[in-house]
Amino acid sequence: MNPFPPEVVAQIAAHMNGDHADDNVLIVRALGGIPQATAARMSGLDADGMEFAAIVDGIEVPVRIPFPERLTERRQVRAEAVRMYREACTTLGIDPRP
Repeated sequence: MNPFPPEVVAQIAAHMNGDHADDNVLIVRALGGIPQATAARMSGLDADGMEFAAIVDGIEVPVRIPFPERLTERRQVRAEAVRMYREACTTLGIDPRP
């Protein structure tokens, strides 16, 4: 069962895509195995992972990044997104924002 109803997923996606569009690209490049992505938007979420639509050579490519453990509460999503961003920065050799 997905603990995140569609309206919650839509709110989280709106936040990620509105406030963290550049972070989405870093996450997809480093953790999604799509280093050539030029843009990415969060397109979905469930207890086991986050989904993105990445742009590669002008074509939209689906990318799913699994969580290390199953999430059960909305507050865990923020912590996981921050962890993913920081891991992506480390992988790409970029200093994360404070």
